[in-house]
Amino acid sequence: MNMEQNLTDAELQSAIEAMGRKARNGAIQLANVSTETKNQWLAAMADAIERNSAELIRANTADMENGAKKGLSAAMLDRLKLDEGRIKAMADGLRHVMTLPDPVGEKLSETTRPNGIRIEKVSVPIGVIGFIYESRPNVTVDAAGLCLKAGNAVILRGGSEAIHSNKAIAACILKAGMDTGMPEGAVQFIPWTTHAAVSILLKMDSYINLIIPRGGERLIRAVVEQSTIPVIKHYKGVCHLYVDAEADLAMALDILRNGKCQRPGVCNALETVLVNETIAAKFIPMLKEMFAKEGVTVHGDPLWRQYDPEALEAVEEELYNEYLNLNISGRIVKSVEEAVTHINHYGSGHSDSIITANEKTAQYFLGYVDSSTVYWNASTRFTDGGEFGMGAEIGISTDKLHARGPMGLKELCSYKYRVYGSGQIR
Repeated sequence: MNMEQNLTDAELQSAIEAMGRKARNGAIQLANVSTETKNQWLAAMADAIERNSAELIRANTADMENGAKKGLSAAMLDRLKLDEGRIKAMADGLRHVMTLPDPVGEKLSETTRPNGIRIEKVSVPIGVIGFIYESRPNVTVDAAGLCLKAGNAVILRGGSEAIHSNKAIAACILKAGMDTGMPEGAVQFIPWTTHAAVSILLKMDSYINLIIPRGGERLIRAVVEQSTIPVIKHYKGVCHLYVDAEADLAMALDILRNGKCQRPGVCNALETVLVNETIAAKFIPMLKEMFAKEGVTVHGDPLWRQYDPEALEAVEEELYNEYLNLNISGRIVKSVEEAVTHINHYGSGHSDSIITANEKTAQYFLGYVDSSTVYWNASTRFTDGGEFGMGAEIGISTDKLHARGPMGLKELCSYKYRVYGSGQIR
């Protein structure tokens, strides 16, 4: 029986608001905890995850069986699955977070005014974070670990498809943390799968400072529509590669293969390739051959199909598509300016790349494409916290306030001003 079946609407509201109050109180304590103490909690959690691996796999088996009965795709079931290797990876992930620099307390700037007042700008935790996510049980651990290291309390709400796994993982890490002195309310998991629980969470602006949704576009839009709390988000990753007239074509093929084919179902995979008209006759047949070997289907306009008649006839709506599979849109453009205009119109502000040997052309692209991450002669697949040296990421933002691109520990912080005087008055 689902737990929410035992609660009235009023009781559910009361229960989740109580979690908010605990998180708010816990966050005030967390903001002043030493790095050493936070690392002790993370180490205890990592050890507990490995120690309880058999129990976690049993809980995950129930989710896998339910998922199979509901007809979840093979890809979804793979994301959901836990085994010894993935459980060890979760524990190792927490241990890696322990090695990362603590952003809390970092002095961002310092100014002494003519009247002698000294003003410091110092990095501080955001406070309480509501984290809403789908599918992958490992995200429970990742989000808890990163939020804690940055001094934030976190309220976790996973998807119904992973409810048994997430509850078991959350209980495991919560006990380990509390046994080593972690304050009450620092990490909490919402065990109710009803949508009403999310709706309540998204209205708790008295307790929660930030919402981070991690999942498909449908989830993120639903969160944004309901939330009275600021939301860090990216709806989708419509990533582009522009192959310039002065591109190294062999390099372009390698980057296209990596960007489209390595993991087509992720947000930093390529969804559109733009080719300069001066090289189209030479490059598109090369691209067609490579895509045929990789099983990629191109959706091309009439001009593209002059060079690749086997490409599917494209429609404009597809240019907004996040295919997340081995399909890609193909267009021919006259210049880098046209490529930039196309990207800024159809793109999602995620990640876009140019292949060119011309620095002036590249700098134009890097300056005028309005995306969180822009590349010159490199794959968009590098848009990832680990690849950026952050060690781990809480998500990727296509917003401009307050974080943009891969979000690591520093992006889980805000700042405050500390002002030191000696009796000054205004």
